[in-house]
Formats: sequence, C-alpha cells, structure tokens
Amino acid sequence: MKLFYYILCTILFVSCNSVNSDNSNKINPKQQAKDALLLEESVNDNNPILKQRLGIIKEALSKTKPIILLDSLNLDAKEAQSTAIGNAKFCENLFDPKTKEPFLNEIFNVYPARPQETGNNPNSNIYKVEMYNYALNLTTTALIDVPSKKVLSTTTLSSTQPDIPTHLKNLASQIAINNNKIVEALGYKPNEQEALMANTKTALNNTKCERSLHLCVAPTFIKGDKALWAIVDLTDYKVVGIRWTNVGTTGSPERISERKLKFDKIMECYCKQINKLEKYNWKLNYVLTTSDGMRISEVNYNNKQVINNAKIVDWHVGYSNTDGFGYSDAVGCPEFSQAAVVAVNEPRVVDIIDNGKVIGFALEQNFSSEQWPLPCNYNYLQRFEFYNDGRFRAAGASLGRGCGNNGTYRPVFRISFSGNNNSFFAWDKTNWKTWEQEQWSVTTPTTSYTPEGYLYKINDTQNNGFYIEPSRGQFKDGSRGDNPFIYVTKQHIDKEEGEKDLVTIGPCCNTDYKQGPEKFIEPYPEAIVNTDLVVWYVPQMKNDNTKGNEYCWAESYLQNGVYKTKYYPCMGGAMFIPIKK
Repeated sequence: MKLFYYILCTILFVSCNSVNSDNSNKINPKQQAKDALLLEESVNDNNPILKQRLGIIKEALSKTKPIILLDSLNLDAKEAQSTAIGNAKFCENLFDPKTKEPFLNEIFNVYPARPQETGNNPNSNIYKVEMYNYALNLTTTALIDVPSKKVLSTTTLSSTQPDIPTHLKNLASQIAINNNKIVEALGYKPNEQEALMANTKTALNNTKCERSLHLCVAPTFIKGDKALWAIVDLTDYKVVGIRWTNVGTTGSPERISERKLKFDKIMECYCKQINKLEKYNWKLNYVLTTSDGMRISEVNYNNKQVINNAKIVDWHVGYSNTDGFGYSDAVGCPEFSQAAVVAVNEPRVVDIIDNGKVIGFALEQNFSSEQWPLPCNYNYLQRFEFYNDGRFRAAGASLGRGCGNNGTYRPVFRISFSGNNNSFFAWDKTNWKTWEQEQWSVTTPTTSYTPEGYLYKINDTQNNGFYIEPSRGQFKDGSRGDNPFIYVTKQHIDKEEGEKDLVTIGPCCNTDYKQGPEKFIEPYPEAIVNTDLVVWYVPQMKNDNTKGNEYCWAESYLQNGVYKTKYYPCMGGAMFIPIKK
C-alpha cells in the first residue's frame, strides 16, 4: 500500500547563504557540562520590562478583583472581558478561602469562539475568555454572548495553563537574554529575535516547573549544531535551568521568505466555519480549532453516525527521561492563538491507493512553525483515514526537526464515539475483559493481541462498534510502533473535558501515564458500562538522527548550490475496524 509515498519525497527550500563553517560556533565541552546546572538567580530588578511587570502585579493585587486584564482589545473583545470578570462564577477563585488574601489572576486570551462552540451560527457574536490563576495553577474559561452581555458557560480546569499572550512571551525572552548564565553559556548576549519557541510551555525536573506546577516556557537559542534551552519560570520571573540539546547541522539561519502563510483564507474558510465532506461511503464535518488541531465531527458511514468527534488536543515533546524538559505544543488556527505551530495551508483530501485500487481517502492538515525546517521549529501532520470497508484511522506525524535528537513525541488523541450504551473491552490473552470503570493502560513487549492484531474493542449492547488495533509498524507508513497509553472516560457534555477546545491538559515531559487524560479519571473513576464513552490514545514516538535510520527528523543539504530539505516522518495512531456480526 502506497500510503504516504508523497510524504517521503524531498521538498525544496531555497537559501541565499551558505552554511556557516565558523568554528567559533562549536560548543565548548565545559559549556556542555553545564547541562545539569540548575539556576536559581534572583530577579534582575534593573530590567525595565520586568520592573513594569512587577508594578502591574502590585496594582492588580490591590484591586477588588485581583486580575491583570488584557489591553489593546477591540470593542467586542473588551466587552467580553468586562462581562466575564463581572460574573461571580468566573471569579470564584480570586482569593484564598481561608486568609482572604488575593491570588494573582491574569486574562491570557480573548478571542472569537470557534464554530463548534457557537453551534456553527455565523450570525453569533460569541467570545471566549481564558483566565489563569498563578497560585492555584488553574484555568477558568468563559463563553460570552457579547450583544446580550451574557455569560453562556464557565468551566475550570486544575493543573492546566492557557496559551500565553504576546506580552508574556516577550517578558520570557527578556528574562532569558538578560540572564548572565545564558550569556556565559552562549559566549555572547543574544537579542530577542534569537529566542525561539518563547511562547511554548515546558517543564524541568527538580524545579517548580516539574509537572507544570508553575507556568514555564523555554526560549531557545541556536548555536552551531546545538540548541540552548533557557527554562524561564513565569510565576517567579527567573531562569531556573539551562539545557543543551543536539539539533544537527543545518542551512542558513535566515528567515525563509518563500513561505507565504495564507492566513486570511485559512481563517475565513476553515477556522470560522464548519466544512462538510462527503466521499465514497463517508460523510463528516471538519474545522480547524484554536488549539486542538483539526477536529472532525458527525462522522457517518453508510448513513449511520459512528463518531461524535475526534482531534489531537496536545503534542507533548520530551527531550530527557531524567531532567524532564521539552515542549507542550498547541496547534491550531493561525490567528487568535499563541500556538507556535499553526496551520500553514488548507486541509486536503487524498485518495488511499493499494495495488492500484482506491480503497479509501484521507483528510490531512499540516501545522508548522514559521521557519521550519530550521532547528527548534516543528511540523506536524494530522491525518484522518476513511476506508471503503468501514475502517478508519486517527493518525498524526511529526516531520521533525524539533529542538534535539533525543526527543519523544506524544500526541494526545481524543475520540468521542457515538451512542450512549457503549462498553469497552481489553484483550486478556484468551478473551475480552470488560473495563467496569474509567481507567488507563499501556502496551509493553509482553502485551498479548488477538490473532488479528486487536487489543481493545468498543461496542454497544447490539455489538455495533469497533476493534482497536494499535500501530506496531504494520500500516506501511514507516512507523516503528506506538507503544501507546490508552484511556477511557465517560463522556460529559456539561464539563470541560474536550468537547470544546482544550487548553494544554498535560505537561510536556512525563514518561508515565500522566499525559493529561488522567485528569478526567482521578481521583474517583466513574462506571463506564453501557454509557457514552471517550477514548484517549497517546502514542510514544522516539526521534532519531542516525544516518540511515532517521525518524521524526528533518535535515537540510546542498544540491546544485541550493538548500533542499528531506524529512523522515514518524506516524502514530490506531486503526478502528468495524465489528462484523
């Protein structure tokens, strides 16, 4: 089967500059030894941007409602923000309930709600307001009907953080470039433009950034074939650690001017409205979300709905199993989101061909950092496959290059199945075992599969449903296997558990089951027999830049005097096979 033959082809980017071969860019071994150094420097009060920030905090904490507001908003967004902070439920976590001392809260984002949140009503004027509580590390979200000044809904998620606004990204960059340890490690003082990925959340073990207990980001600087990570704690306003990673050789670091992001068309046609797709025996809707990639919904096969909706809510990228640092990437629309990895082209539909015969089709969307394939830039492919025999696959790939050669990618898939009397089963060597309560599992080298390769199944009381076949490299897409975590939760329409756009629900770098979906299971798992079910699937894909064995990787090379880019995708995702009665 010739799936992804086009993905493996070489693509072209032209550069006017040659590779910098200056040996001064080589990292000194003594600098590399600082890889284990944790920094706990005091805040530099002489930084004017930081001084201004501390003044804003002091002013906010003195108010009746201790909230830092977003400024420079349009009239509708300003009205939405005002309506939200006037709502008692939205503001129920502003003070310590015992001491009555104020918690620091900040409005991070105010933007038009996406179609799936407004009922796809083009005439609605509904905005979404996201507020972060630094003390409790929680996010509160409100949907606001601007014309009526009405709060439609409010939700709160603990241990979560929204995408950060531009002014905090700039603050993180300033903290990093003015840090003495960063200057010493690089051998020069960088400028703000050199700070890549400064708005992408991260973690670092043995600091308060571990497991995202604090709001932390990682401005990253490229020097030669290495990347220096500055782990910046935006709760305490200091650099708490630095780390070096290998990014490999690359072409010119200049901005790639040939890439023209068609933001306007993408926003108008694919972010602000739901699109319909009918092909072969399938019918579905799709839309690009603010932070959950491409979302499909109302998926019908032979005029019967089988999937409520499906999407990838997070991309977790960890670069160390011991230090626990990396990125939690949000992907989505190119505007009204601080995601660093955004939609760069229109969704596309391609036929799936096997032995010259069309056996189905795929709906695809790329999300890319603006300067990919340069180091510390990312390119993700989201792909939904629909087969003529009723199978479907929710898949996603990293096309590299990322910010190191030792990364593990963990995309978090969320699939809501149709029907309200479903049950979930796991294969237990000889028979199917029912999961009575919400729970999770992970595959191991000793995991037992059915003779057909199935590991789980989900079906209703009439035995309508799907077998679930994790990828072990059998789908002819170059995959080396998923080794996935899988979670099953009860569907709750009235709770913020993924039906709408989710903020980042999991830290970047956990190697255990705590990838985010466990928040909807612990501490009190619910019964999941004969009810509405959501399946979460988190593959684990380790990148590799070894010559001849590249995976989750991209590299630039000279050919005929110009730079070309070759990439080596790693694809993850389970196949869902209809149960035949």
